[in-house]
Amino acid sequence: MAEVSNKQVIFKDYVSGFPTDADMYITTATISLKVPEGSNAVLVKNLYLSCDPYMRARMTYTHTSYIGSFKPGSVLNGFGVAKVLESGNPNFSKGDLIWGFTGWEEYTLITSTETLIKISTTDVPLSYYIGILGMPGMTAYAGFYEICSPKKGEYVYVSSASGAVGQLVGQFAKLLGCYVVGSAGTKEKVDLLKNKFGFDEAFNYKEEQDLGACLKRYFPAGIDIYFDNVGGKMLDAVLPRMRLHGRIAVCGMISQYNLEKPEGLSNLINVITKQVKIQGFLVRSYYHLYPKYMDMVLPHIKEGRIVYVEDTVEGLDNAPHALIGLFSGRNVGKQVLVVARE
Repeated sequence: MAEVSNKQVIFKDYVSGFPTDADMYITTATISLKVPEGSNAVLVKNLYLSCDPYMRARMTYTHTSYIGSFKPGSVLNGFGVAKVLESGNPNFSKGDLIWGFTGWEEYTLITSTETLIKISTTDVPLSYYIGILGMPGMTAYAGFYEICSPKKGEYVYVSSASGAVGQLVGQFAKLLGCYVVGSAGTKEKVDLLKNKFGFDEAFNYKEEQDLGACLKRYFPAGIDIYFDNVGGKMLDAVLPRMRLHGRIAVCGMISQYNLEKPEGLSNLINVITKQVKIQGFLVRSYYHLYPKYMDMVLPHIKEGRIVYVEDTVEGLDNAPHALIGLFSGRNVGKQVLVVARE
């Protein structure tokens, strides 16, 4: 079969400090739209790609990361939604829609098919499968319900609350009957938290000179659950506000990803005196709960009890700018890159 052109986003070289658009470049290669004879691979046309904060860690060379570093000179990869064009795998057929790990390019031959999940519910936006119905949704679900064991009436704080994960944690907590406060970095995002997602309160952390005093103002009785997406100074300020037997789910540390020397914590004594549980987690340990999560969340979506906000960018040419924007808070909601709309 003749080859076709295949636009790609290439990772240039390992990054120190804050990444820029120039750390990636666009090129056009060619690809055969045929699975090699005897291969178990699937050939897909990519539709939507996910820009996620964890990708920053992959831009730095490391032996210790839970996920491998990007390889200089190679195509970036990450979560995406795609359509199967040809399959050597008995679990997938031509025309199937899937989500999972794929390349940042127009077409990808996926040889590691273990991460791929077939999409069976298509009466919701397909882009949801890299958001509320994909990795970020499962992250919010696992971190909040499995790690934090929430109870009705508890006091919940969510940082980076307007992002792909935070907006869901807050809504899950409200559905359970919790008091929920979120923080974000712009007035637009703070308004979104209160008026769109139903948070009880929200604040712009950039306008607060004293995070400890701010948290005391919003949580005079203390915090039962902190869903941490940022780490650093915010985590340190939260620790003295935690209530007895409080729980902290450590999901991400976006405030630290671009620092050459990460910030330390000075308030850890509170973990002992208040018997606080702090637990980090990786969503891949919880994918066995995906069917249970879908049974829970789909009715909420269809009946309008949960809403999801996406920030959509069109075209692979704009991929580097979209990804880098995550680290300055340029996106509002889940950052989605549209490659094709089928």
